[in-house]
Amino acid sequence: MEVSKMEEGQAQIDIWNYVFGFTSMAVVKCAVDLGIPDVLENPMTLSELSSALGCSPSALYRIMRFLIHRGIFKKTTNDRTDQLESIVYAQTPLSRLLMRNGANSMTDILLLETSPVMLAPWHHLSARALENDTSSFQAANGEELWCYAAKNSAHCKLIDNAMACMARMTVPAILDNHLEIFEGITSLVDVGGGNGTALSILVKSCPWIRGINFDLPHVVSVCQHYDGVEHVGGNMFECVPRADAAFLMRVLHDWNDEECIHILKNCKEVIPTDTGKVIIVEAVIDEEEADKYKHVHLYLDMVMMAHTDTGKERTRKEWEYVLNEAGFHRYTIKHFKSFHSVIEAYP
Repeated sequence: MEVSKMEEGQAQIDIWNYVFGFTSMAVVKCAVDLGIPDVLENPMTLSELSSALGCSPSALYRIMRFLIHRGIFKKTTNDRTDQLESIVYAQTPLSRLLMRNGANSMTDILLLETSPVMLAPWHHLSARALENDTSSFQAANGEELWCYAAKNSAHCKLIDNAMACMARMTVPAILDNHLEIFEGITSLVDVGGGNGTALSILVKSCPWIRGINFDLPHVVSVCQHYDGVEHVGGNMFECVPRADAAFLMRVLHDWNDEECIHILKNCKEVIPTDTGKVIIVEAVIDEEEADKYKHVHLYLDMVMMAHTDTGKERTRKEWEYVLNEAGFHRYTIKHFKSFHSVIEAYP
C-alpha cells in the first residue's frame, strides 16, 4: 500500500519519539539529582535558580526548556528587559511529586527505575524473548533480581524505598474507597511487606488490626519499629505466619503462575477456612479498550519482562486461573482511583 509523504513524515517523528523515549526519564532524574523541584518551592528566575543550585546558567536554561516543554515545570514572565531574566520558573502538580520530602513524593520510584542496575536489563530484553530461561536482568547483572538485592544492600534499599513510596500512594487510596475490606480483621500478615510502610499505614487507620510484616530476613532485619506491627523474617515459598487475613501488594506479579499458586496456597493454609481471605493489590489488565489504565498496565508488563525471570501483569482471566488453582473459588475485584485493583480471594 502506498504511503503518503505526510504519513511517512509523521511515522518518522513517531520513531524519533521512541528513539529518545528514555531522554525524558534521564532529564527528570537530572532535575531530581540537582534538587530543582525542592528549590522551586518559590518561583525563581534563571540566575536565582542557578545560584541556588550552584550550576551553569546555560546548561540549566536548556534543561529547564526541555522540562517545561514536557510539562514538568512551567514558566511565567516578569517585567525585566533581559530576555532570560524575564522568565520565572515555577512548580506544577507534576513537579511537586518529584520533591524529595514531598508528602506524595514519587522520587524513590524514579531513583530505582533510573539506577544503572535497573536500566541495564532493557538492553537485554531480547534475551527474555529468545531464551525463556534467561532473564534480561540476569543477562545484564549476572544473577536474578532477588539474589542480586540480597547481596547488595544499597540496591535492596532502593527497592524497599520504592515499594514504600508505592504503599504511601496506594494504601490510603484503598482505605478511602474500600475501608470495609479490613473490617472484622484482627490480625493481618503482609506477605512480602518490605520495610513495613504499608502495614504501618493500615494499622494506624485500622487500630483494631495487629500487623505482621513478613519478608526475607535481610529485609526485616533493618526495618524501623511501628506501633502495632511485628516484623517476621522468613520465606513465603516455605511458609507464612498465621493470621485472619493475608495481604499481598505488588508481590505476585513478580512470579510465574506456578510460583503464584504456591504462594497463594501457603497463604490459604494459615487463614481461617470460614472467615479468612487473601487481599491482593495488583494491576488487572482489561483486554477491552475501555481500560483507561491500559497504557500503564502494559508499561508495567514490560517492566516485569525486563526485571524479573518470569513475572508478568495479569488479565482477569489469568488471575482467575491462579486463584482457582490455589483453591480460591470465590473472589471479588474492586477498583479505586489507581491503576491497581483489590482482589479479595476466599477459601
